[in-house]
Amino acid sequence: MAIATIFDVAKAAGVSIKTVSLVMNGHANVSEQTRARVLKAAEELHYTPNQSARSLAGSRSFLIGLLYDNPIPSYITTVQMGAVSFCRKNGYHLMSEPIDSTMDNVDQHVTQLLTTLRPDGIILAPLATDSVALIERIEAFGTPYVRIAPGSDRERSPHVLMSDKEAAAAMTAYLIGLGHRDIGFVKGHEKHGASHLRFEGYVTAMRAAGLGVRDDLVAQGDFSFQSGFEAALSLLDTDPRPTAIFCSNDEMALGVMSVAHREGLHVPRDLSIAGFDDAPSASVVWPPLTTIHQPIFEMAEAAAEMLIARKSAPGADAPQPKSRTLDFSLVVRGSTAPPGGA
Repeated sequence: MAIATIFDVAKAAGVSIKTVSLVMNGHANVSEQTRARVLKAAEELHYTPNQSARSLAGSRSFLIGLLYDNPIPSYITTVQMGAVSFCRKNGYHLMSEPIDSTMDNVDQHVTQLLTTLRPDGIILAPLATDSVALIERIEAFGTPYVRIAPGSDRERSPHVLMSDKEAAAAMTAYLIGLGHRDIGFVKGHEKHGASHLRFEGYVTAMRAAGLGVRDDLVAQGDFSFQSGFEAALSLLDTDPRPTAIFCSNDEMALGVMSVAHREGLHVPRDLSIAGFDDAPSASVVWPPLTTIHQPIFEMAEAAAEMLIARKSAPGADAPQPKSRTLDFSLVVRGSTAPPGGA
């Protein structure tokens, strides 16, 4: 079977070759009816654009880079899936690269990446999203970038986020509404901006309810299961011990739950446990975890869309949205109940 060409697609769709090229390159100045006709013809003919020719013709690599520094597999996998989803629909490829944003030569690593691959844009995911050295190097190259969930200096660049502080306050208020007063909190990675915002949300809700924040009921974690496990050992050794523990992510909440089971505590009768993220594990653990659903997939998808929209705009300096804020939701499952409740 002969490989379909751009000429075949143009003939089948009844349009010019230039129109096919505009559609395949994601240009906005094509009617939706024409775009749909071209895409339908391309799909039926199994047409695949010549990537090298596209790159040379439009000074594009059709490559989006994703840089991340996050130890939680479920989080970064969801980020990758969201970014890939939008890239594939628009003729782009995603290159995903783990990076230690704290290493001394991070700027050299990024320089080599940008020089070799010449991506059309970069998505920065936590913890890389707050790395000043990383951002400065990308800016020096003039490469467009979008940050996911930055915790600081947000006005510096386009970014996508949700309100971590508001979400954490909502979860804390929910636990207070159940009747809990001694509520423990496990912080996330100290270099992740969202960790501080989630703690602020917890403090805000506690004070709004007229409750003090006990220092012995706040433990430092790093988003890992092990840090949640260790935090639980500390928090459950206090007097009075907490009737509920709210963790800055689900992975740490599972660590707390493990300790509770080991110590013979019934969840949620003896201890309510809540998390943050709504990772896949949250719905399969027993009891299922009450958590904040963070739209991680949609945030990554939006970041890719913002980059590609900028590259595809008729003018390179065409104004683009500087930020997008997506909604969270509180997901109530079986790990929380009133103190002493079933």
